[in-house]
Amino acid sequence: MEIHDLIIIGAGPAGLTAALYAGRSRLDTLLIEKMAVGGRILMSETIENYPGFPGGISTAELTHRMHEQVKELNVKIESDEVLDLDCINKTIKCESTTYSSSAIIIASGARPRKLDIPGEEKYTGRGVSYCATCDAPFYKEKNVVIVGGGNAVAEEAMYLSRFATCVNIIHRRQDLRASEILQERLVQNKKINFILNSIVTQIIGEQKVQAVKIKDLTSGKENIFNCDGVFIYVGYVPETIFLKNKLKMDEAGFLLTDDNMLTSAEGVFASGDCRKKGLYQVINACGDGAVAADSAYKYIADRGK
Repeated sequence: MEIHDLIIIGAGPAGLTAALYAGRSRLDTLLIEKMAVGGRILMSETIENYPGFPGGISTAELTHRMHEQVKELNVKIESDEVLDLDCINKTIKCESTTYSSSAIIIASGARPRKLDIPGEEKYTGRGVSYCATCDAPFYKEKNVVIVGGGNAVAEEAMYLSRFATCVNIIHRRQDLRASEILQERLVQNKKINFILNSIVTQIIGEQKVQAVKIKDLTSGKENIFNCDGVFIYVGYVPETIFLKNKLKMDEAGFLLTDDNMLTSAEGVFASGDCRKKGLYQVINACGDGAVAADSAYKYIADRGK
């Protein structure tokens, strides 16, 4: 069993920031990430609202810089998946090794929420996508739909418009939830159309996506809309299934914490998109990570590291 002062689960912005602060506090820190360092923000091409970068910065560049800062502090990073966590004894069982620590920070993030409609599962990877940055080049001169109404939809629609002939935003309400500046850009883009007060009820095709069935929520009528791809952005599901019945969370599975990022278990902290809060952005994920690392340091110090 490997023993560390602090173990951080997840290497997105929250986990990387926590690792940065923990490393600077000279804690023996292990960072565990099952996917790529950087987390979910790598699904977007750029981030325009991170302070200090007028005009924006690519998410790949931002996470690379964060990663380099952490490596400079000799924080150990392991590629592994957490299977189980003992909050009382602070042990973590992974696929390859079991770890033990004095404190734990959970920064496991969230995954895209699905529509759960007929055809979605069948055509995932064959026309259904949750990442425009990953798949947009496959839709050059194609007709696509994008489902949702938040900032992610606006950003990804703009990116898709570089490749697709037409991008159709389908949203269940009359107004989008995206920020005003992003909505202004959407309206100005001649490749982008809006299908509002509507939902997608089915994804149709043979070998790949060929159309969607759209229901008008005002009239109740349904119609078939031909398209080559469907991009879905309807929120996120926290990656906390491995914590079920171990920590307090809300009905959706987001972890409940106090202002110090402390969960319902002593010495176990949470930060980032796996935590229940009002705003899910890179900037406050980093703030969460800093607070969690500081709280973990104080917790360990109080117990006489």
